Amino acid sequence: MSPSTSPRFFTEREVARHSTPDSCWVLLGTRVYDVTAFLRMHPGGEALIRSRSGKDVSREMEGPPHRHSENARRWMEQYYIGELDRDSGAEEAQRKHGNPQRTPHPHFVLQHIQTRNWLWCFETLRERRQTSDQTDGKTAEKTKLDEDEDENSPYSRCSSVDLDKDLVDWRKPLAWQVGHLGEKYDAWVHQPVDRPIRLFGNPFMEASTKTSWYWVPVVWLPVVFYLSWYCFTTLAKGTTRIDLTSDVSIPVHKYMFVPLFLLGWFLWSFIEYCIHRFVFHMKPPAHNYYLIMLHFLLHGQHHKSPFDGSRLVFPPGIASIMVGSFYMILCKTLPEILGVSVFVGGLCGYVVYDMIHYYLHYGSPKRGSYMYGLKAYHVKHHFEHQRAGFGITTTFWDHPFDTVIPDEKF
Repeated sequence: MSPSTSPRFFTEREVARHSTPDSCWVLLGTRVYDVTAFLRMHPGGEALIRSRSGKDVSREMEGPPHRHSENARRWMEQYYIGELDRDSGAEEAQRKHGNPQRTPHPHFVLQHIQTRNWLWCFETLRERRQTSDQTDGKTAEKTKLDEDEDENSPYSRCSSVDLDKDLVDWRKPLAWQVGHLGEKYDAWVHQPVDRPIRLFGNPFMEASTKTSWYWVPVVWLPVVFYLSWYCFTTLAKGTTRIDLTSDVSIPVHKYMFVPLFLLGWFLWSFIEYCIHRFVFHMKPPAHNYYLIMLHFLLHGQHHKSPFDGSRLVFPPGIASIMVGSFYMILCKTLPEILGVSVFVGGLCGYVVYDMIHYYLHYGSPKRGSYMYGLKAYHVKHHFEHQRAGFGITTTFWDHPFDTVIPDEKF
């Protein structure tokens, strides 16, 4: 939608009608937002928004109990669809009491519209949700169709990304651009948007950065099951011993597999925390083009577009490098079968980590549950506390390292 497009006006009755899971609107003052697409993403749960559908949420945005961050407010602007026409409500009340209808002067209406033109951005949500590898011809054709449908569509949504004023050109692959942002990169990458990101122009390289969530269990769970069976049956033979000295050794019972497995899972939770905090959230030097680009490829793109479902889990090919490294370290450090037992527990922990991470972004946990609190915690990490809250599957390690996000109720 072009900036010259007139903002849409809705009556209070129209807004109130949109209070279902398929169409949920809210008000922020006189501004109307269609938050249907955000229902499942909301850290407070879908029911919390639906209970306020068709109503003004200004009080809830300000708090208490929770004051929404500036990033959350910027994010909400992506769902802005128009303005509340309070005059129509007054006229409707006048008609109800037998008073004649009053029509605003055309000059007043035009001036009213022009003062709001700056609020509108340059792209509809439908255009924004298109995959960025479409050809220019298809994109132009889609734009024309959207313009033709505009009159028949009940509403349209905008992205807050201004394609002409943003620090990067969203029409081109971002991987080669972000390194030039320098000192502006850190602030830019932590202002999330709800739009797809294209990292590379090469289709093969681009496809290698995307993974559907189900590939993680499909690839790694068979490995977990096989190695678990292998370790348990090997320990069951009763031939595994730990040599304390050249003359003294102790046998390892088959039931030791369970504590070894859990030890591996526990170690993974620590590794998960360290990687997230010290690698994914390193602050690359502003003058280093390549470190900025590396950071964006590893994790920055996830913070810029946190609800890009194709980049919420690690591609198995890339993850296999890390998995193989930990396997070799454990097998060199511990007796082989013990090292494999610890490794398979850590691998299982990694699979659970990736699944939980996906669920925290797209799941709708029950209010008051463990996952509900974890989802709220993780969303606050994305929108407000990017330098804290590094635990994903658990907040355990945030406590000894003093990176706990302050507790707030939703």
